[in-house]
Amino acid sequence: MSFSAFLTSLTSGFTPVIDSNYSKENYISIDLSEKNEALSRVDITSAEKFQHYIEEYLKEKNAEVAYGGYLEQRLLYKRSSYFNTAENNRNIHLGIDLWTSEGINILAPLTGKIHSFKNNTNFGDYGPTIILEHSFQQQKFYTLYGHLSLASIQKIEVGQKIQKGEVFANLGNSTENGDYAPHLHFQVIKNLEGNFGDYPGVSSKKTIKNYKENCPDPNLLLKIN
Repeated sequence: MSFSAFLTSLTSGFTPVIDSNYSKENYISIDLSEKNEALSRVDITSAEKFQHYIEEYLKEKNAEVAYGGYLEQRLLYKRSSYFNTAENNRNIHLGIDLWTSEGINILAPLTGKIHSFKNNTNFGDYGPTIILEHSFQQQKFYTLYGHLSLASIQKIEVGQKIQKGEVFANLGNSTENGDYAPHLHFQVIKNLEGNFGDYPGVSSKKTIKNYKENCPDPNLLLKIN
């Protein structure tokens, strides 16, 4: 069985990773790729203005959560030198983003334990981040949760057991989450490659083949659509 097929088999239907009060019907997909012409009219370098864009989009769609972004090429990362060097331009998103309100609860989609956590403070980085380790059918893998509140990483311990559906964190605001509108970056990682509290969430075209294999579509687990 491929890793993607294995992930698909672990959940039987819609599996929330944020506030359980939201049903599948509260979600709407969003395009934040460089092909979205509407973004050319938004100052994407401003977390406040980008948050306004998200809020207006949710209001227009009568939704609570805007989701998407797996393997999406984005202009958003051009604002930070953390993603752009002369040798490597990283602009391909490796997880799924769930855009909603500050403070929203984060739920474990599967039972696991806290592998590591860290405040990744580069401009445009994850900010407070938690990585859970999961083991099913002798297969070990990881899920990463980025752009959390600082409070989320202040009273947890490595090795702490987290049950499926348990609230273990909440979303941060732009002052603590890497300077973004409030959202969760959720990523599935087969091999953490020695990382602790961090793993690349954005790839360049040079490295996308390997990252795509190591980080399959998180929606295989969440089954939002």
